[in-house]
Amino acid sequence: MHKFQVGQSVDLIPSIVRRAAKGTYEIIRLIPDSDDDPQYRVKSAAEPHERVVPESQLELSAKQASLLS
Repeated sequence: MHKFQVGQSVDLIPSIVRRAAKGTYEIIRLIPDSDDDPQYRVKSAAEPHERVVPESQLELSAKQASLLS
């Protein structure tokens, strides 16, 4: 079951091995469940391409979280 929904803003959890644009990403599409870590297609305005990222590497963006509280 996916934790995030299409259109939500998320941040990538920093990683030494992944080079990615800083800032907020938008959930573009949910990838059908295939294991215990659901995956998402995400897009940053700072990059021309989309990324596929597992849920364990995403967190709700601080901006979005403040809107919900």
